[in-house]
Amino acid sequence: MYKRMITIISLAVLLLTSCAANKSAELPIVGAREAGAAPSAPLAMDQSVARSASGTGANSYSSTQPTNAERMVVKNASLSIAVDDPPAVMERISKMADEMGGFVVSANLYQTTLDSGVEVPHASISIRVPAEKLDEAMSRIKAETQQPVMTENISSQDVTADYTDLQSRLRNQEAAEKQLQQILDKATKPEDVLSIFNQLTQVREQIELIKGQIQFYEQSAALSMISTELYANAAVQPVTIGGWQPKGVAKQALQALVNTLKFLANAAIWIFILVLPVLIVVLLPPVVIILLVLRWRNRRKAKSKPVVAS
Repeated sequence: MYKRMITIISLAVLLLTSCAANKSAELPIVGAREAGAAPSAPLAMDQSVARSASGTGANSYSSTQPTNAERMVVKNASLSIAVDDPPAVMERISKMADEMGGFVVSANLYQTTLDSGVEVPHASISIRVPAEKLDEAMSRIKAETQQPVMTENISSQDVTADYTDLQSRLRNQEAAEKQLQQILDKATKPEDVLSIFNQLTQVREQIELIKGQIQFYEQSAALSMISTELYANAAVQPVTIGGWQPKGVAKQALQALVNTLKFLANAAIWIFILVLPVLIVVLLPPVVIILLVLRWRNRRKAKSKPVVAS
């Protein structure tokens, strides 16, 4: 009986030991599964972060908007100055443009008549110089005069948006041209070939037009235009009377008085030098003839009167 009890207890202990061994063997499997699932979570998180980062980079303001260095700005200037010799100054401005790597757009020289009747030269010149040398060119032009600058204006225009739009349109037109060319190469029917060729011609015309506009913006941004009006000093000098310089209405009235007196003096000169001699030459013979005829008639009447005896 005692031996049976020992045997049963031993079997029970072996059974319990085997069950515990089985449970402990299953635990590493579960841990392995959990350990295998754990790396997948950080991987998914890293992928989402990567997608978020890439999305932020693609849609961020800094990537889509042009920076200051990429902006295309067209700067132009205009000024008016009074100089002693407008033709000579115009020639020097033209040489300055060549020295700076620019060129002359237009140059005009003509004579103007002042209110006083004096003719003085007047010049206008437009040049293009590199945009980075605009301030230097303006300073050199203003150094040509000893008088205050009459007018000065500098304007800037940001054409970045228009320039970007033109580039986008150019890419679309070039892609359309490529596709139409491929379709044209495969077309066999004459009517299809003619229709595709007409479309291809229109697309190429648009490409050339867009390229011209892009080139215009690039040149305008790279080379600034300076338009200069050159007046003679005599044209801007005020009327001076004993150190007094009338301005505004007083100057206009005084100038009108001077012009009137000048007109009267010129008229008197014309009368005494031209009109009076002509009148003498033209009217003197008839007047002399008339006087002689009248004298002859008076003498004849005197002879025909009867003598009364006293």
